Amino acid sequence: MANLKEIRNRITSIKSTMQITSAMKMVSAAKLKKAQDAITAMRPYSSKLTELLQNLSATLDSNAGGVYSNQREVSKVLLVVVTSNRGLCGGFNSSITKTVIRTVKEKYSNVDVDLFTVGKKGGDVLSKQYNIAESNNEIYDDLTFDNVAEIAEKLMSLFAEGTYDKIELIYNQFKNAATQIPQVEQFLPIKPIEGGDKEAVSSDYIYEPSKLQIVEALIPKSLKTQLYKALRDSFASEHGARMTAMHKATDNATDLRDDLLLTYNKARQAAITNEILEIVGGAEALNN
Repeated sequence: MANLKEIRNRITSIKSTMQITSAMKMVSAAKLKKAQDAITAMRPYSSKLTELLQNLSATLDSNAGGVYSNQREVSKVLLVVVTSNRGLCGGFNSSITKTVIRTVKEKYSNVDVDLFTVGKKGGDVLSKQYNIAESNNEIYDDLTFDNVAEIAEKLMSLFAEGTYDKIELIYNQFKNAATQIPQVEQFLPIKPIEGGDKEAVSSDYIYEPSKLQIVEALIPKSLKTQLYKALRDSFASEHGARMTAMHKATDNATDLRDDLLLTYNKARQAAITNEILEIVGGAEALNN
């Protein structure tokens, strides 16, 4: 059995760890509330904008969306991988890296694949296997629509110039603090609406100006909103994952501390008992 000093040192160390994990849990909980409110408020707008754009596109010719709806033969793909800059968030980052590896293996094994990483953790891991065309780790310092729009414009330009034939987003979708769902979402070219009657789709709307003008104006805004939503989803997921991970770490540290306290008390009682036995034995030896 370990001596009392070693056990005391371990208990002190675990208590310090508990203070750190508990503080990180509270910080993440506070940040999660703000991030969750932001993504919850944004989702209805984003989904309605995408639905409206798809409905409008379905009533027009296939080339109505301009260069952004141009379906080309896929020979080069860009994957926008969204992870975090910091760790200690459970399987948040590893789930994305695994999704990237699986996606490349299953869908793009015969084409060239480059990565655009948002977040340091994903870039550090995936750079060992894939080519990182570009990275942006500073976006989380000021996650605003204007800053994300600059990234979206860069991606749109890469597609329009023909550098890449397809661009996909890979990120964690926020469901709740304990659940994050990895998503693989097509960014460019714009996905056409599947099925449906063109006349039925257009019957609920009155268009001013023309449908084509509306589509041309909506497409860039829709793409920027789609990317912003993905980053907001990932941001909320990160804080939820970190809060859950720190909660579990605090619980595990509490259990370990309790076990060590029990071991310490047993060792202390054994040491006291031995001292008493030695005193009693010495007294009897003197009497004899």
